[in-house]
Amino acid sequence: MKKTVAFIPVRGGSKSIPLKNIKEIAGKPLVFWTVEAALNSKEIEEVFVSTDSEKIKNTLSQIQNKKLKIIERSEETATDTASTELAMLEFARNYPTFENILLIQATSPLTTSKDINGAVQKYFSGNYDSLLSVVRQKRFIWEEKEDDVKPVNYNPQKRPRRQEFDGFLIENGAIYITSRDKLLKYDSRLSGKVGIYEMPEETYYEIDEPSDWVIVEKLLRRRKNEKIKQKTKNIKMVIFDVDGVFTDGSVYLDKDGKENLRFSRIDGKGIELLRKNNYKIAIISAEESEIVRKRMEKLKIGEIHLGIKDKLLKYEEIKEKYNLIDKEICFCGDDIQDIPVLKKVGFSACPKNAQEEVKKICDYVSDKKGGGGFVRKLCELFNYY
Repeated sequence: MKKTVAFIPVRGGSKSIPLKNIKEIAGKPLVFWTVEAALNSKEIEEVFVSTDSEKIKNTLSQIQNKKLKIIERSEETATDTASTELAMLEFARNYPTFENILLIQATSPLTTSKDINGAVQKYFSGNYDSLLSVVRQKRFIWEEKEDDVKPVNYNPQKRPRRQEFDGFLIENGAIYITSRDKLLKYDSRLSGKVGIYEMPEETYYEIDEPSDWVIVEKLLRRRKNEKIKQKTKNIKMVIFDVDGVFTDGSVYLDKDGKENLRFSRIDGKGIELLRKNNYKIAIISAEESEIVRKRMEKLKIGEIHLGIKDKLLKYEEIKEKYNLIDKEICFCGDDIQDIPVLKKVGFSACPKNAQEEVKKICDYVSDKKGGGGFVRKLCELFNYY
């Protein structure tokens, strides 16, 4: 029997934002944020996503993880008026092999693995029957009383300063935990002795309306930028693949059958920016091409390694030559043969049109394609931070 599982109900019938659960936000489908947070939690043994939508199922199938189970959600539990409890109860009756259920809302993508771990740990340590996530807000609340209004949580004659005000707790709709037995007994996600897990104030936002989407996307991008800043601060060398990175991966033939490649001039300017900021630069490509060699020499790149079948071995040689460690190196690739190096380095990056397996593991997935400004965008990233 599984001790604790995560349950994420997602339906295809959203009216305010059509198919919002798989609409891309900050670089990935909305539901991916909470699914990945649950999958990366050490406290969760399995993650169940319940959906009535084939499109959502197909999108989720991109995530290859044994912990993830995509299950059917009945029409009855997926209507506009159906409560989340109905979906939870359906799951509990159909899958009796767990003790505790952690409900995560896909519309709360700011939820992290750290939040999930902390909530589960508090649930067990406090011996609670159920637990919910909250945020603390320091706002002054008023309520209408017939023809008058009255303050609810403060005295206007003794208005506290913000730092002296404890504020009040609000459900942020992100996390709920209870046992399977309690859920079936009370038909509710909350019962008995209820505990709380306090999350950062920014997690107050849930995506229900288009305006929520704008706010949450900005918060997600800010988080991603902070992670990038931390990851890139130690980088001293940037190593590039060529095909699919400096090019779009295509080969162009002239009338005589001679092969040609298309490079972007703005990418060349990006390499100039790296040199200006004293980054070491190298090329590791599986292809042996005189066109590539000439282009890289024109960009004044000294370390040019072409026709390399074992990129990881060449990477180790370069690392040793310059007396660097993994966290001081960035590698940019786009295909599965690049994965061993991408997994090793301190900062991994790929273009928008990289293979899905590559995008899943990279620290940075650009909004630019290979041969279409990806290299320039990446170089500006280092220049910016």
